[in-house]
Amino acid sequence: MKVLILAGGFGTRLSEETGIRPKPMVEIGGYPILWHIMKTYAEYGFNDFVILLGYKGDFIKQYFLDYVALHSDMTIDMKSGDVSYLRRHEMEWKVTLLDTGSNTMTGGRVKRAQEILNGEPFMLTYGDGVSDINIAELVQFHKAHKRLITMTSVVPDGRFGRMQIEADNTISSFIEKPKEENWINGGFFVCENKVLDYITEGDASIFERKPLEALANEHQLMAYKHFGFWKCMDTLSDKNNLEKMWQEGAPWKIWK
Repeated sequence: MKVLILAGGFGTRLSEETGIRPKPMVEIGGYPILWHIMKTYAEYGFNDFVILLGYKGDFIKQYFLDYVALHSDMTIDMKSGDVSYLRRHEMEWKVTLLDTGSNTMTGGRVKRAQEILNGEPFMLTYGDGVSDINIAELVQFHKAHKRLITMTSVVPDGRFGRMQIEADNTISSFIEKPKEENWINGGFFVCENKVLDYITEGDASIFERKPLEALANEHQLMAYKHFGFWKCMDTLSDKNNLEKMWQEGAPWKIWK
């Protein structure tokens, strides 16, 4: 099953980083967040990736073109130009880099991958969110319910702490960034190929609008509730928090 990753947005709320690189290439622990996402899928044996490019897509192309060289020991004959590897860093990944247009919306990007999906089911996620999700359980859940699409649902941490105020206005306690029972779209979709038929507005199609709304109205959209770690890198503060988490053990790092 191919894994489609949306990696073409402008990332305007992270402009401190995205002025020079696309958002999925912003680094956590020295590796792009895109790499972290791919490592999660690969840990469960899903390593056939389709990266849906847009804004500064050449940056992502160059990263994968140079990946082996940058992570290997080598000898370069400066006269002949020959390169021999002393220790070649190899990844059992197949990466398709698909230019889907700078201004294409999420649904349009997915639709542009239709030809290479060959009528098969596929997985889909965003290029800016990390999680300790069990991909094998997600796929098993999807196959069991036999609907067209599964969306991973998560409960995000609150951005602000709360305080308990009594009737006389006395503050009795503080709750640090509480979680509310407010499920949101966490990405990590599993889709039957027929989902592509719901994307009908070309490049202007926003996957989260008409396609998902139509699937929900037809009772074809199922939620896989993930109770573990999930975090989206939306702002510079999010990036800095993820960097701090990486240094302290990275709760999303499920690979060895």
